[in-house]
Amino acid sequence: MNVTLIAHTPEPEKTVAAAAKLCYSAAGIDTVLENLTPEKTESFLTMLGEIGHESPMEHASFTFGIEGVSRSLLAQITRHRIASYSVQSQRYVKESSFEYVLPPQIAAEPEAKAEFLRAMEAAQASYERITAILAEKRKAENLAKGMEEKAAARAAEKTAIEDARFVLPNACDTKMMVTMNARSLQNFFRHRCCSRAQWEIRELARRMLELVLPVAPTLFAHCGPPCVSGPCPEGKMSCGRAQEVRKEYQELREKYRHG
Repeated sequence: MNVTLIAHTPEPEKTVAAAAKLCYSAAGIDTVLENLTPEKTESFLTMLGEIGHESPMEHASFTFGIEGVSRSLLAQITRHRIASYSVQSQRYVKESSFEYVLPPQIAAEPEAKAEFLRAMEAAQASYERITAILAEKRKAENLAKGMEEKAAARAAEKTAIEDARFVLPNACDTKMMVTMNARSLQNFFRHRCCSRAQWEIRELARRMLELVLPVAPTLFAHCGPPCVSGPCPEGKMSCGRAQEVRKEYQELREKYRHG
């Protein structure tokens, strides 16, 4: 997995503080940024957190580049609907010798790992065979329609991989760009940093949090699983490690607050 913070709103915390200032003072648009010192900015952000006023946080956005994750993760992350996604298409990009994500639990068991690798090889072989069969037939049809040979082959492969991709596994890796505003990110961290989240998306969430903390340490000061800022909501499904998790995320915040 490789995760990078590609872009973000300039001075995200100041932008959010300006939105909050506009809501609670007589400031005009032309003066809303005036006198927003780091101390006043932090004060506004703290106030927003204390009173639960989250909409000003939507004015700061963060764009991540993510690669080396599975199509299984893709299905999970796109459930977070207030976000923008651009994903490498299996319709247009041929999966020649596709990369895949090997789950740690499988990697730790030699017999399971061997079976998994055989399944990946079989999927690749089936993908290649299906693509070749479909492409050959489509190319012949295109030639019969009078298409030039290169164009006929190109169009044939495109339609072939559209359907051949159905044989590819959830483990097949993908690449994406994801943009979320700060409010959506806080919600994402709340759900996906929890130990009950699936291991791959939990690792992604942790890495994304580590990337935004240096940029906006106050805005994300209380982010992480819900037990970081309150009681665990999981009931009998709780991991029972709330105190340990709080300490872990406190250390993470301190690390980035002080560089």
